[in-house]
Amino acid sequence: MATDLTGAKSQDCSRGQVLLSSIENLHPVYFAMVMATGIVAVASHLMEMDRIALMLTVLNIAMYICLWVMTLARIVLYPRRFLLDLIDHGRGVGFFTTVAGTCVLGTQFVVIVKDYTTATILWYIGMGLWAALTYTVFAAFTVKEKKPTLAEGINGGWLVVVVATQAVSNLAGLLLPCFPEYEEPVIFLALSFWLCGGMLYIWIISLIFYRYTFFSFAPSDLNPPYWINMGAMAISTLAGTRLIINAPHSHFLQELLPFLHGFTIFFWATATWWIPMLVILSVWRHVYKRFKFSYDPLYWGAVFPLGMYTACTFQLAQVTHLPFLFAIPRLFIYVALAAWILIAAAFVRELILSLYSAGQRQPVCAT
Repeated sequence: MATDLTGAKSQDCSRGQVLLSSIENLHPVYFAMVMATGIVAVASHLMEMDRIALMLTVLNIAMYICLWVMTLARIVLYPRRFLLDLIDHGRGVGFFTTVAGTCVLGTQFVVIVKDYTTATILWYIGMGLWAALTYTVFAAFTVKEKKPTLAEGINGGWLVVVVATQAVSNLAGLLLPCFPEYEEPVIFLALSFWLCGGMLYIWIISLIFYRYTFFSFAPSDLNPPYWINMGAMAISTLAGTRLIINAPHSHFLQELLPFLHGFTIFFWATATWWIPMLVILSVWRHVYKRFKFSYDPLYWGAVFPLGMYTACTFQLAQVTHLPFLFAIPRLFIYVALAAWILIAAAFVRELILSLYSAGQRQPVCAT
């Protein structure tokens, strides 16, 4: 009996150590799990797969709460590790997934749950996080004395800054009915974020494309966030269509309608251009170079663009009255769902293996 109690205590201690290690090493990009799950849920709802959409929404709420608990615990227990990540060129931009994840979850509350109150709270949180991170992370990158080279420091993950900015814009447009007395300021704010996101994309993608074409490129360099090259343009398309939908509420936006239509289609065309290129590079990485697939939280950054491209193309087809475009989301929804299932299964497998390994170890615990 004593042996059983000792073994149980050792296993509990091991699992506790695994939990603390997970908190300490929590990757800033993990909120991409919320981004991916949220937009796949929204896309499923648009394609009339309401049961799947509702199931993913419930799951996403649980994941969002869990990730915030772990993040806050990390700030309290491991503040130095948190701050080092915040000013790191490779990991700092990953914190913008908190903004995008928050606003995508807010979008779910509006589109799927019809809960505008919770969505409004999430929008305020998202804007606060956006402002805090934008002027903390980029100020830190600017004043750092030791900086990586362009080849070492830049990757597709930087474009999550664009995704976060456009997510704030899109949710603002969805929440317009909540601000009947302030429609014009809210619309102007949504437009400003949309334009800011477009400008950020031009700045960052120029550096990424330069890194693509003028520096050596190993299979390990082609990490999953490069799919955000496409995802950033897809969410820019979605935010643009929301502005077009809201144009009847604003004389100011009505005057900009040709501009809005032109740039929204420009964003969609750019997102579409990236898809074959990213598929080719993925085949080169995993088939030609035989780079082994293993679970990485960065892979959630590859699921998100697929769901977002589904949702944005569906909405673009509606606002432009181009019915032939509906064929694309009818196909892409299955691609997005398959990608989500694959990465979710890999995540669960990794979690089970971690817990199993902890149970096999015999740590030294205080008694």
